[in-house]
Amino acid sequence: MDNYSFSIFPNENFLDFRLYQYGWEQCRPLHSFGPFVRNHYLFHYIISGHGTLDSTGPDGTDHRYELGPGQGFLICPGQVNTYAAHKTDPWEYTWLEFDGLRIQEYLDSAGLSALQPIYRPQFPAQGDELRDTMLYIARHAEAAPLHLIGHLCLFLDGLIRSSATRKTLHGGKLKDFYIQEAINFMEHNYQRDLTVEEIANVCRLNRGYFSKLFKESMGCPPQEFLIRLRLSKAAEMMKLSGNSIRDIAAGCGYPNQLHFSRAFKQRYGMPPRQWRAENQLKK
Repeated sequence: MDNYSFSIFPNENFLDFRLYQYGWEQCRPLHSFGPFVRNHYLFHYIISGHGTLDSTGPDGTDHRYELGPGQGFLICPGQVNTYAAHKTDPWEYTWLEFDGLRIQEYLDSAGLSALQPIYRPQFPAQGDELRDTMLYIARHAEAAPLHLIGHLCLFLDGLIRSSATRKTLHGGKLKDFYIQEAINFMEHNYQRDLTVEEIANVCRLNRGYFSKLFKESMGCPPQEFLIRLRLSKAAEMMKLSGNSIRDIAAGCGYPNQLHFSRAFKQRYGMPPRQWRAENQLKK
């Protein structure tokens, strides 16, 4: 086993992120905002309830979008828009207003623009993560600016990774895109029975080629990575929760507790019960 780790950060410029305003609101019925034109990018994530977005595209065409929980909408600089809460089921949302030299590039990577302003996550859990990142910013207004900009970066990263309209990268980044796609899928589906073929299908690759790419990038086959992921999640749960080992095993994709115990011992060098006794946080 190597006794060191070394990496070179990609030669990319991540400067000039700016955060202008952020918040949360449970709107009253029919509460509306606009018509209005923003100077910066404004993104809303809908937590609950429903509403409508009336937006004018770059070509001057008006569009109306009926929106609900788990969706988001982007308003671009210079774009005329109005949004209003439903009359009987008004929405609750959180928002961020931001800008920067590379913001348009990142939003384009997420497949979001004035022509395509609606965000939908690939998986519900991804939308929940994005919501939580936005609410963290909204609830920590007194935090240091650098701290908040760091969470803006997390928001943008989550937006790109989770967006159902995300664009496929080209050139040298295509391989990394496939691997990240696979890992993202495993992270949100490790609780159930997964096959390498299913993961490969998500990446739109045949199983053999996908397995080769994955091993080249991650240093292990995808099935081994999935096992490590499940056991890592199980160890975290044993450390932080009081749930039974049987329930934790089942929640991490191991319906057979014996199989789980064998895999855990092989990975961590001791049975789950012993590991928990030595590592569980005391309340």
